[in-house]
Amino acid sequence: MRIVFAGSPGIAVPSLETLVEAELQGEAYEIVGILTNPDSPRARQRTPEPTAVGAAATVLSEKLQEQGRPPILQLKPVTLDSPVQEAIAALHPDLLVSFAYGRIFKPQVLALFPGGGINIHPSLLPKYRGATPIPAAILGGDQETGITIQRLAREMDAGDILVQERFPLDGRETTASLGELVARKGAALLIRALQGLAQGTLTGSPQLGEATYCSRIAREDGRIDWSWPAVDIDARIRAFTPWPRAWTIHREQELYLLEGRPFHGSVVGERAEAGMVLGLDKKQGILVQTGDGILGITRLQYRAKKALEWRAFLNGVRDFIHTPLGAASLVPSLERDNWYAS
Repeated sequence: MRIVFAGSPGIAVPSLETLVEAELQGEAYEIVGILTNPDSPRARQRTPEPTAVGAAATVLSEKLQEQGRPPILQLKPVTLDSPVQEAIAALHPDLLVSFAYGRIFKPQVLALFPGGGINIHPSLLPKYRGATPIPAAILGGDQETGITIQRLAREMDAGDILVQERFPLDGRETTASLGELVARKGAALLIRALQGLAQGTLTGSPQLGEATYCSRIAREDGRIDWSWPAVDIDARIRAFTPWPRAWTIHREQELYLLEGRPFHGSVVGERAEAGMVLGLDKKQGILVQTGDGILGITRLQYRAKKALEWRAFLNGVRDFIHTPLGAASLVPSLERDNWYAS
């Protein structure tokens, strides 16, 4: 089975690595091409660097060549135009495997693959079709999520389901940690799907139930509104780790909230306005009033500064307690009674 693999971010790398390892072990898979996004400028030097999949493909291609296999052709097009389609056709592929490539494949592209195309999607389709299913599950407070391998179709994430795996969530996942789990599980599930396709035991079944959708995340989505409940802010902190990160304003500076959770203890003092830094708790860190409940913050960072555990942060910002966060931080704070956890 001659495969073209399409993907760009790190979440797709374990699936590519697993396919190459299976090929080296004598499985009937041959990775003949990689579709990934173009190199882009990164870091301060703005030197163009490959995607995570592109970088991995270079290493894996060298590994294959050491075993006498032909190199993997990398294609990094801006658009899947006619020259790219001709390059794909010249590879004589059988199947397209896609994971987080970020583009919809037009019928003329899918027609290049006699076996069509399959896509790894980190949700229990038809729930969370779209670009951001992992943070969507966290923001939704879901108790479980999963991975679906589906047929590629004209409509985004609407193809027939080949295999699906579900697993529980404990409510403390971040997009980073859940993404790592999905990457590993997705690679194993991909091999199952390919084996089923090769054996003719997978035919696919239509998606059942009402579809829900998730859209791309923008940096502004990370801005915290302190009138929200503590549980919702906690979910945003976890959903937006590692990007765009949850953030607020403190004395006209951007302040990233990197770790925290709703505070379940009790405090002494009258209820403050949402966004007010109340005090601290030895276990749950810096306490901030929200629209419903109190949030404990244990790790935070000013923009362009180092990320710090809350004790180290307070050592550098000694007057942080009893100051407001958010829009209210742009005006002087009023003197308030002391707040502390009891």
